[in-house]
Amino acid sequence: MSDTVDTANLIYLIVLGCAVMIWFFAANRNSLGKTAQHAAVWGLIFIGVIAAIGLWDDIRATVAPRQSISADQGRIELPRAPDGHYYLAAEVNGAPVRFVVDTGASDIVLSREDAIAAGLHPDDLNFTGQATTANGIVRTAPVRLETLTVGSISDRGVRAVVNSGELRESLLGMGYLERFTSVHITGGKLVLER
Repeated sequence: MSDTVDTANLIYLIVLGCAVMIWFFAANRNSLGKTAQHAAVWGLIFIGVIAAIGLWDDIRATVAPRQSISADQGRIELPRAPDGHYYLAAEVNGAPVRFVVDTGASDIVLSREDAIAAGLHPDDLNFTGQATTANGIVRTAPVRLETLTVGSISDRGVRAVVNSGELRESLLGMGYLERFTSVHITGGKLVLER
């Protein structure tokens, strides 16, 4: 099915390109030398766009590398993001959560939105704790996560807190990082090993 759609899209693009070129030559028949130059430039642009689309997966891997997980070795590699942080894509109770790795945080801290996605409703929680943040003191509620999964590496009964304040992204603090025997940065990657 996908090959049929790709072939149909390619035929459509070729027909459209031919129609545009015929119109272009007809509209500029008095100055065919300049018309040929313009057509060559537009042809090169068209070929460049097609090449970029075809190579997008390779380009994206270079521009925005993704985390890699070697479950058999208990190893997670996180590339440094353009903003200088390290991000970990995980699942909390089966819900996808993107964490900022924060060695300055003592706990795993879930934003309200991520807590709700993971089935932890803030209205049902006791915000008895507090944490000092860059934005001041916020209330926190202790929780226990059923599962925290990264690829095929899974932990059960993980302690965390839910933040009552504004938190753009959940934080992966030392409470989780201490589960690894080695945490180091090398070659622009944060490497976690068990």
